Amino acid sequence: MNKVQVIGAGLAGCEAAWQLARRGVSVTLREMKPQSFSPAHHSGNFAELVCSNSFRGDRLSNAVGLLKEEMRRFHSLILSAAEAHRVPAGGALAVDREGFSQEVTRRIQEHPLIEVVHGEVADIPESPVIIATGPLTSDALAQRIAEIPGLSTLNFYDAAAPVVTKESLDLSRVYRMSRYGKGDDYLNCPLTEEEYDAFVDALVNAETAEVHGFEEKRVFEGCMPIESMAKRGRMVPAFGPMKPVGLRREGEKPPFAVVQLRQDDAADTLYNLVGFQTRLRFPEQRRVFGMIPGLEHAEFARYGVMHRNTFLNSPGFLNDRFEMISRPGTYFAGQMTGVEGYVESAASGLVAGVSLARDLLGISRMDFPGWTALGAMGRYVATPNSRFQPMNCTFGILDALPAEQGRKRIRNKMERYEAISARALNYWAEHADQIEEGIKA
Repeated sequence: MNKVQVIGAGLAGCEAAWQLARRGVSVTLREMKPQSFSPAHHSGNFAELVCSNSFRGDRLSNAVGLLKEEMRRFHSLILSAAEAHRVPAGGALAVDREGFSQEVTRRIQEHPLIEVVHGEVADIPESPVIIATGPLTSDALAQRIAEIPGLSTLNFYDAAAPVVTKESLDLSRVYRMSRYGKGDDYLNCPLTEEEYDAFVDALVNAETAEVHGFEEKRVFEGCMPIESMAKRGRMVPAFGPMKPVGLRREGEKPPFAVVQLRQDDAADTLYNLVGFQTRLRFPEQRRVFGMIPGLEHAEFARYGVMHRNTFLNSPGFLNDRFEMISRPGTYFAGQMTGVEGYVESAASGLVAGVSLARDLLGISRMDFPGWTALGAMGRYVATPNSRFQPMNCTFGILDALPAEQGRKRIRNKMERYEAISARALNYWAEHADQIEEGIKA
């Protein structure tokens, strides 16, 4: 059996290496850090979270919640490490980002079948290989990928929200509450209409950092900078990340808008501004975000930044297992394939790792049908689409429930989503033996 090279120790690369090694396949994991860093990375650890610390919803009425549960059936390294370093976030799975990355790094480095080699990879290795270098792939390797016949690359812009220290907050001006009274995991900064108007005025007129080639139309909607939202319309932030719905304290007048802060570390010393991705210059972040009640003297542990992300025009180039159609045994994984989000990136690494391992072991390929989240995501990447763009996992890409004779359509959306999830999980339960086939460790 050939030793597999996995290029990139991000979420997708680590998950792919883990799935291969669990099945007895020897892996060389290549990572350019700490010799060199992309513009968005700072830590030498693997699986570094460069944007939010949230893996999003964890309920089965949420598509990414279903995706996470499917990954748990495959003993996902990323999900296991996330659970071990979970921090309060209501119905979402959020993590202590440093503890999470350290956990993934330790488990990868300790696995006897995974050899870690540091240093930049400048060319595409021979098969078998999984390329999971992310949307900030080094220039040399990105050039080699772009030269592959029949492939074109696309790009969009992604942004991160700032993180502030808890001790610098004026806690007399904020209150703890999760939306609709479901716990108290978030700090909330309420704004009156006058405070909101002044904040939006400052936001739309603030100086932004220059991003090479930046175009508003190529910003990923899920990471839209808060100042871009405000420029779309004065009330857009109030109906987006600053919506006050479900955050009214008993006996008090409802706030006009609210900024939520989510715990960012296990020690409860850092908080990130939820939905406040930005490309404001650093002094402007201090000035404008300092207008938010409770943040007047906030100390920034990390400023928000924006960067350009490159991804493959994957339809017609990759199949639904993230394998090159023209070059069997060469796989891509992660956000560079056109999936969007931490969980989706790791899940693509899982599918690629499982698929390549089974090929090398001589085991029949596993089906990932379109009524499962794992299968629907691969199908989205592989299906021809003239407007192909990065996609989060949504129920819209999964197969609808079949129309059965005498059964009415489930009209309640949450019940319908839960039924779709139940169908997917029943499938994996029926194929539990196949999931475990070939497992060595």
